[in-house]
Amino acid sequence: MKASAGAAGAAGAAGVAEGPTRGLTALLTGAMAFSMLQLFLLGALGPRLVGELGVSPAVLGWTTTVGFGTAAVLSPLGGRLVDRIGPRRSLVLLLSVSAAALALIGAAPGPGFLLAAVGLGGLPQALANPATNKAILAAVPPGRRGPVTGMKQSGVQLGAFAAGLPLTALAGGVGWRGAVWTAAATAALAAVWTLRALPADPQAAPAGPRASLVPRGAIAWLAVFSLFLGCGIASVNTYVALFGVQRLGMGPTAAGALVAVLGVAGIAGRVGWSKAARPGRAEWLPGGLAAGAVGAAVLLVAAPGAGPLVWVAAVAVGVFAVAANAVSMVLVMQRGAPGRAGQDSALVAAGFFTGFAVGPLLFGPLANAGRYGTGWLLVAAEFGAACAVGVTWAVRERRRGR
Repeated sequence: MKASAGAAGAAGAAGVAEGPTRGLTALLTGAMAFSMLQLFLLGALGPRLVGELGVSPAVLGWTTTVGFGTAAVLSPLGGRLVDRIGPRRSLVLLLSVSAAALALIGAAPGPGFLLAAVGLGGLPQALANPATNKAILAAVPPGRRGPVTGMKQSGVQLGAFAAGLPLTALAGGVGWRGAVWTAAATAALAAVWTLRALPADPQAAPAGPRASLVPRGAIAWLAVFSLFLGCGIASVNTYVALFGVQRLGMGPTAAGALVAVLGVAGIAGRVGWSKAARPGRAEWLPGGLAAGAVGAAVLLVAAPGAGPLVWVAAVAVGVFAVAANAVSMVLVMQRGAPGRAGQDSALVAAGFFTGFAVGPLLFGPLANAGRYGTGWLLVAAEFGAACAVGVTWAVRERRRGR
């Protein structure tokens, strides 16, 4: 029996290294896409929401704040839940709640209901990184975890592409509600796929001693880095389409395509930089990528004087800022404590989600006043703070000989 089990385990590991990895990666990529799809949909459909639902630019920023504020609060508990119940149950829960939240967003009669539905969507965001990281650690050989992590993290940007191009185009034909309901139905189908495709989790483990919810060591540095990074990314995601309409004279569909371009660039950046994030090199990437993101924000400042720069800026935000989040998750798996993959991932994600909650809250009043230039300078400062944290941590790690 033991020999058979060992042979089966070896065969499973070999299989994961080839064909089965593709199916698992596709599933995890889809889960990441749906976990944050509402963010990108609200950003890409922002001009339509402002015109048809009576949502002000400030309230549009509050949607992101409510969603990610909820995710930040729930993330430490979500990581503990994932460690207890396993990745399959967690992913099915993630996709089912995503479908419900999107359906409610599509049914929203006004801003108050919209904010409540977005708050529900914070739960899938809290589960996403712990559940997918846990699945990778359980099923993917160490040598392939970096590329698989980069690919599944690119699912978030796949969601941005879907929101910015096909769903925005669909909204032009069937209305924004029809586009959101289409996304909800697709999330429900993905939940069924997950239930059928993944092996059953082991019996839920009993609750052990409560681990500290305060990040320490490398996890603390990555959480603070992620906070500043999230502030800047969230402001770009939420307001770049509205900026394109109100300041650059773009139509709603073309402005939504900015989110799609950012998404495609983010996919390439996350996959490429995650592959490069090998021990000894990975520590220097967060600071360097944040520095590139500062340049992207400066391009947005200059865009009213040279319209095409907004497209270059969208690409740069994807390649640098968005990719930096994937690298931080690779570092979590390299530096996290044994048996705490879910919780450590959740603590870093909580920093990122806190940034997503705060960034649009700071940017919203500037957008209301039409002061986009000042807003993009604020984003540059947030990325600059992330760069300072990343570089300081890398220097400390080098001095410690890690």
